[in-house]
Amino acid sequence: MWVRRIALWAAAILPIASLVTWDAPPFVGGATPPAAAERSFPAVERPTAAPPVVTRASWGADEELRTEPVTYTGAARAVFVHHTNHPDDYDCADVPELLRGMQQDHVLWKGWDDVGYNFVVDRCGTIYEGRGGGADRFVQGAHTTGFNADSVGVAALGDFGTEGSVPAVLVSAIAKIAAWKLRPGTDPRGEVRMVSTNDDSRVPAGDPAELDVISGHRDIVETYCPGDVLYTKLSEIRAEAARLRSAAHG
Repeated sequence: MWVRRIALWAAAILPIASLVTWDAPPFVGGATPPAAAERSFPAVERPTAAPPVVTRASWGADEELRTEPVTYTGAARAVFVHHTNHPDDYDCADVPELLRGMQQDHVLWKGWDDVGYNFVVDRCGTIYEGRGGGADRFVQGAHTTGFNADSVGVAALGDFGTEGSVPAVLVSAIAKIAAWKLRPGTDPRGEVRMVSTNDDSRVPAGDPAELDVISGHRDIVETYCPGDVLYTKLSEIRAEAARLRSAAHG
């Protein structure tokens, strides 16, 4: 979730943890990530084509903020939907600036080394590459405590609290990411069994959890995220992602 900027520019923030780095499918687009130790995953057939994604270079990500190697993971078994807690009435032309501020917060305040989310979607339906390492690769994010491996974190730019509405183009954009990123054979309307890696989630480390393939952040962590209004749209996101995958196979 979004955290307002705090003047910590002079503070040295240590990484939260040391991460094992793996190799992954070929890097496509964006800035070249720091070197990673090699461990190969088999190539993954994509059920749908990639939607248009605004690259980190295009929105002005500060690659010098990144000091740790990128961590790659297996093909996505789950998608976690978040909000960023920005006001809902922002101008979409200002999104690159908002993303630059969010990257600084995630690095300088939270110590995540980069944007925590893999993708960010604005209220105009534009998809932005979040965490570095290659939008087409399976990059482990810092979005859902205990369940970052083999998952994708997608954040909707806004609050989407108890009032208002969620633009249909935003719902569609999240569904496109899910349809593209979830591993073949996965039903976006189904459930998945995952094992927690961290005691800070609702599930103790080492214990299994039965989750919706497309879940809200609040389903696994004590949080208001992704906002009440957006949370009610998860069923539509699941249905649209399933439709896109079915249409891609004729």
